[in-house]
Amino acid sequence: MEAIGITLAMFAAVLVSGMVVRVLPVAVPLPLVQIALGALISSFSNHGVQLDPEVFFLLFLPPLLFLDGWRIPKEGVLRDKYSILELAFGLVFITVLGVGYLIHWMIPAMPLPVAFALAAIVSPTDPVAVSAITQRVAIPKRIMHVLEGESLLNDASGLVAFRFAVVAAVSGSFSLGSAALSFLWVAIGGLATGAIFTILVTAAKNLFTRNFGEEPGSEILLSLIIPFGAYELAEHIGGSGILAAVSAGVAMSYVELSGKAMAITRIQRNAVWNMLQFTLNGIMFVLLGEQLPAIFKGAVSVVMDTGHLNPWWLLVYAVAINVALAVLRFSWVWISLAIGRRIAARRGTRAPEPSIRLMLAVSLAGVRGAITLAGVLTLPFVMDNGEPFPARDLAIFLAATVIIVSLITASVGLPRLLRGLNVPEEAEHHRQEDLASAAARDAAVKGIEAAAHDMTIKNPDADPAVYTEIANRLMSSLQQRAVGGLDPDVEPEEIKRQQEIERQMRLAALVASRSELYRMARQGTLSDEMAREMVKGLDLQEARLRA
Repeated sequence: MEAIGITLAMFAAVLVSGMVVRVLPVAVPLPLVQIALGALISSFSNHGVQLDPEVFFLLFLPPLLFLDGWRIPKEGVLRDKYSILELAFGLVFITVLGVGYLIHWMIPAMPLPVAFALAAIVSPTDPVAVSAITQRVAIPKRIMHVLEGESLLNDASGLVAFRFAVVAAVSGSFSLGSAALSFLWVAIGGLATGAIFTILVTAAKNLFTRNFGEEPGSEILLSLIIPFGAYELAEHIGGSGILAAVSAGVAMSYVELSGKAMAITRIQRNAVWNMLQFTLNGIMFVLLGEQLPAIFKGAVSVVMDTGHLNPWWLLVYAVAINVALAVLRFSWVWISLAIGRRIAARRGTRAPEPSIRLMLAVSLAGVRGAITLAGVLTLPFVMDNGEPFPARDLAIFLAATVIIVSLITASVGLPRLLRGLNVPEEAEHHRQEDLASAAARDAAVKGIEAAAHDMTIKNPDADPAVYTEIANRLMSSLQQRAVGGLDPDVEPEEIKRQQEIERQMRLAALVASRSELYRMARQGTLSDEMAREMVKGLDLQEARLRA
C-alpha cells in the first residue's frame, strides 16, 4: 500500500509542479520544481521507490524517443543536416572520450568503462527543457530545429554508447573490433525493425478501418503500443530497441501524411501524447528528487574511497564535469561553424559570420534532461560476478548535477542572450505558409463545388438553386475570409435544412483542404511541421461542425 501511496504522491507532484511554475514571479525550469517536490516526498517516505533498471528503461524511454521521432521537423533537420550530424555524432564521440577520461582521472574509484558510461549519458540534450526555459523569450525557429534534430540523433547515439559502456563495465571485457561489428548490427537491425514494424502495423490497421470503420480509442491505444512493440521486437532479434523506437516515430510521421485518420482521432491522440510526455518527464524528475538523498549518501561513500573525506569534493567533481561539457560544446560549435564557412567559400558562396552571442546561445541550449535521467537510472545494481556495480550512486548523482546545473545556467543565460538577438528572418517559412494557405483555399472551393454537385444529383426533387446559392456564399466567404449568413426571412424549417447543407459543404471543404495540405507535405513543397499545424486547425473546425 505504501508503494501505491508514493506513486499517487508522485503523480500529484507532477500535477502541482505545472501549477507552481505558472504562479512563481520568476521563471524557474519545471524540472527543478519537480526535483524539489520529489525530495519533499522522500522526507515523508520510509522505504522509497525500488527501481528495476530494465523495467524503468522499457517504461520511460521508448515512448519519449518515439514521440521525438514522430514530431521532429524533418525539413528543418534536412536543411541543417551537416550541423546537426556534427553535433549529434562528432560532439557525442568527443564528449564520451574527453569527459570520460577526465572523470576517471578525477575519480580513480570510478572504473574507466563506468566513466565512459557517465560521459555518454550526459551527452544527449533536451529541446523540451529548452522550450520551457524560452517561453518568455522566443528562440529562433532555425536554432530550435537544429537543437531538435541534434537531440533526436544524440539521444540515440548517446544511449547506444551508454549501453556498450555498461556492458563493458558489467562483463569486465571490451573489444573495439567486435564492438564495431556489433554496433553495425545493433544499429541497422534496430532502425530497420522500428520502421518496418510501424509500417506493417499501420497498414494492417488502415486495412481494418477501411472495411469496418474507425474507433478513436483503439487508434490512440495502438499508437501507444507501437513504440513498446518496436523496442521489444528489436531487442529480441539483437538490435537496438532505442534506435527502433526512434525509427518507429520517424516512420509514423510519414505514415501520418496519408491523412487517413479521422479528425477527432488526431485531436484526441495529440492530447493523450502531450499528457503522456508531460507525465513521463515529470515522473522522472520527481523520482530523481525522491531518490536524491539516498544517492547522495552513496556518492559520499565513493568519494571517501578516493581519500577525499570532505563531501564538498562532490561539488568540485560536478563543477569540473559541467565546465568540461560547456567548453567542449562551445569549441565544437565554433569549429563546426568555421568549417561550414570554409566549405561555403570553396563553393563560391559567402556564409554570414555568426556572432559570439549566437554561439553562446547554441552552447547554453545544450540542456540535459529526461533522456539523461532515464538512462543513468538504468545502471545495473550488480556486475556479472555478483559484486555491486562500482560507483553507481556517484554516477547517478553526477548526472543529476549536470542536469540541474545545465537547467540553471540555461534559464539564467539563454533569455539574456536571446533578447534582441539578430537572426535573419526565415522568408521561406512565410512563403510556404502563404502558398499552403492559397492551395488549401483553392482545394476548399473545389470541395464545395463537388459537394454541391453531389447533393444536387442525390436530391433531384429539391430546388438546385438552394445548393448553388449556399455554395456560392461559402466560396465567396472563403475567398474574402469572411463569414456568410442565411436569409432571416426564410422559414425556420428551411433555415435548418440550409444550415445542414452548409454544414455538409463546409465539411467537404475541410476534407479537401486537408487532403491538399497532406499532398503538398508528401511532395515536399510544404514542411511536415507546418502541415501538422495547419491540419490541427482544420481538425478543430471539423470537430466543431460534427459536434
